[in-house]
Amino acid sequence: MARKQGSHSDTTRPKVRDAALRLIARHGYAAVSMRQIASEVGMQAGALYNYTPDKQTLLFDLMQGHMTDLLAALDAADLGGDALAQLEGFTRFHIQFHLPRPDQVFVSYMELRNLSDENFTAVEALRRQYEDALERILRAGEAEGVFLVPDPRITTMALIAMLTGISNWYRAGGRLETQKIESIYWDMVRRSVMT
Repeated sequence: MARKQGSHSDTTRPKVRDAALRLIARHGYAAVSMRQIASEVGMQAGALYNYTPDKQTLLFDLMQGHMTDLLAALDAADLGGDALAQLEGFTRFHIQFHLPRPDQVFVSYMELRNLSDENFTAVEALRRQYEDALERILRAGEAEGVFLVPDPRITTMALIAMLTGISNWYRAGGRLETQKIESIYWDMVRRSVMT
């Protein structure tokens, strides 16, 4: 299979990433070959190496890209106000960001075990930045006397796991609209930390 006419790095590289993301989310990292990814994009396997040196780098790029996008979106979000308002803002932000990205969420959380030690450390540092943002909100709420959180770090991890878990069962066009789901989850988050 020859290179498609008009194929360019700026258009092909995103296609490679999208194909890898879909295949890894569907079959798992270990079960997906570079040949499958190349076939999905419509190129020969050897041509794929013009866009990524190996499958490990491709996985790392997907995970790092997801976390970088998440942190940039969080940075741009307005989570102002007191700790309770910030916690509600974080809860709704997390849901709104993750629901339209089920493949990214699956790969970013389920394929960590397949990262090399060096890549795992880099992705884990980005994840920690995101977790720290929520932990700061919880500690601020404790300082304001409105949250009762026995262990802010464990509570942070539990809340993120609960919020991220929506991606496992949510389907667009289901019984509840996204805003209703946000409200239900916000009520659960609020009740879990209030004094």
